[in-house]
Amino acid sequence: MTTAPPRPSGSQPPHGLRDFYEDPAVPVASGAPRSLRQARMLAAALGPATSGARTVIDIGCGDGSAAATAAPLLAGHRIVGVDWSQDALRRAHAHLPYAVRGELTDGGLPFRSASADAVLFSEVVEHLVDPDAALDEIHRILRPGGHLMLSTPNLAAWYNRALLLAGVQPVFSEVSLRAIHGRPGKEVVGHLRLYTARALREFVTASGFEVVRLRGAPFHGVPRPMRPLDRLACGVPSMSSILLLHARRT
Repeated sequence: MTTAPPRPSGSQPPHGLRDFYEDPAVPVASGAPRSLRQARMLAAALGPATSGARTVIDIGCGDGSAAATAAPLLAGHRIVGVDWSQDALRRAHAHLPYAVRGELTDGGLPFRSASADAVLFSEVVEHLVDPDAALDEIHRILRPGGHLMLSTPNLAAWYNRALLLAGVQPVFSEVSLRAIHGRPGKEVVGHLRLYTARALREFVTASGFEVVRLRGAPFHGVPRPMRPLDRLACGVPSMSSILLLHARRT
């Protein structure tokens, strides 16, 4: 099982990571079920555009497919994609009217402070060298009370608990940028950090956000016979494959 995340737009990575994320062979899209669940959470938080169009920044937009999945549920709201990778941005323009380059440190996002109503941060934080600086930058561009919709793989997913007991490297974790070692799967996607539900809550809260809700989502890479179990685990977010967190800027 492997993930296929959007490429990160975080702090500029070291030379080896820059080459890795600019490689067109590295996946830049993640599964539609996660994107759809996250979009529904955001649509409920923003409300209809009849009460006023909101600005949604999709940070780490990758090829724009996640934003394209969300667009029908966010009709009338403005969606702007941001990514660090020029290759990803070229692909994103096929799905997004606005896609710009930006970084997640020291004012690297090309937006004024308190100018965004919501930020989509999907399958990005696990790739960052400096996630603290990334949350600081997101906090800067969000207006007070603005929404953060963050998704990331769950280190404590139900199958990872069993794999660790068996002495097997957990799914989503990677020890090399060249190959997968010690766990199922073959596709390297560049994960640097992994979170449990508890760790994610604490991390986001410490960065100036109030957690509103935490939900689970299935993982498209789970083998087909195990998918009913994976969907069932979504009812207990701490055991789900993917963590979907909704927080508000304080």
